[in-house]
Amino acid sequence: MAEPVTIDDIYALFQASQAEADRVFAESERQMQELKRIVANTSREVAGLTTRWGQFVENLVEPSVVRLFQERGIQVQETARRMRSRRPGAEMEIDIFAVDGDVAVVIEVKSRLSRQDVDEFLARLDRFRQAFPHYGDYRIYGAVAGIEVDEGVDRYAYQRGLFVIKQTGDMVLIANDTTFQPTAW
Repeated sequence: MAEPVTIDDIYALFQASQAEADRVFAESERQMQELKRIVANTSREVAGLTTRWGQFVENLVEPSVVRLFQERGIQVQETARRMRSRRPGAEMEIDIFAVDGDVAVVIEVKSRLSRQDVDEFLARLDRFRQAFPHYGDYRIYGAVAGIEVDEGVDRYAYQRGLFVIKQTGDMVLIANDTTFQPTAW
């Protein structure tokens, strides 16, 4: 006949189960902390890679900007990269800014240009004078540049008055036809 189970036996089993549950929970917590550390490191590395890729694309586009726009009759002479405004309510970063006299071209550069990128850029162009009020009297044109351009996005940007800069071979060019009339912001 089996020995009767006592309350002390049940309590001992409970304590053993609780100890095992605590050990499993502690191990799970340790694994979660390790996973968080790995995710944080991976995020930092991806952000660094994205930044370097963005800089690469800007380095591809920027040297040609003055020539490209002068060929289109926009006589810019100077370029600046990563122009920033920290004005409250009008914070903004411009990838490439080309300027001379009272005319300027604001250029958004993407490795892959999407319709959403164009829409976000147009919204920023609408706030440009708030962010950079010293260019208030300038005629401002917009341009988007992409190494890869989603299907139809070049036409979409064109229809909204933006210049479209694309890579072709080892150089970049303005894809808009010569009859294109850009919008001035």
